[in-house]
Amino acid sequence: MSDLLLVRHGETEWSRDGRHTSWTDLPLTATGEEQARALRPLLSDRKIGQVYASPMERALRTAELAGLARPQIDAELREWDYGGYEGIATAEIHRSRPGWYLFSDGVAAGPEEHPGESPEQVGARADRVLARIAPRLAADEGDVALVAHAHFLRVLAARRLGLPPAAGGLFTFETGAVGVLGTEHDRPAVIAWNARSL
Repeated sequence: MSDLLLVRHGETEWSRDGRHTSWTDLPLTATGEEQARALRPLLSDRKIGQVYASPMERALRTAELAGLARPQIDAELREWDYGGYEGIATAEIHRSRPGWYLFSDGVAAGPEEHPGESPEQVGARADRVLARIAPRLAADEGDVALVAHAHFLRVLAARRLGLPPAAGGLFTFETGAVGVLGTEHDRPAVIAWNARSL
């Protein structure tokens, strides 16, 4: 079975500042572009059969700079919809909601077009992505790369490992880094995480 490569986009102004960013379509910073370019040697050593990317500019630009040509855009790879917490840092949320934790508590309701998602809703979206790519992984014709966002990819990793969505909180994920999920004894396993070289 092929490996699943999870690529977090490079730094943006809001990710640098710790602000929750889902539907706000921010570009990469100069550092973010450097991070994405630095992934090219790591990824060029892999046989990659298919690339899927979030439709957001920060993910598409990361794919381009990392050498992942012509990704198939998958809207379900978008980031967790933070609802009323869009653009707000965790420290600020804690002022009015002490002890708040995204992976167990979800988010405050947002505007009608971005109401927010619960951990279970994000997990269901991750499950749909995993179901769609399962035949490609099983075909063993090259790794499958997903270029997307930290919190969504953390939930997807948890679901791939058979864990509940809230277990995504166990995996931190830096900007411009790669996670590799493979198998050991025919069971899903973490091969590498937060990697910038393999």
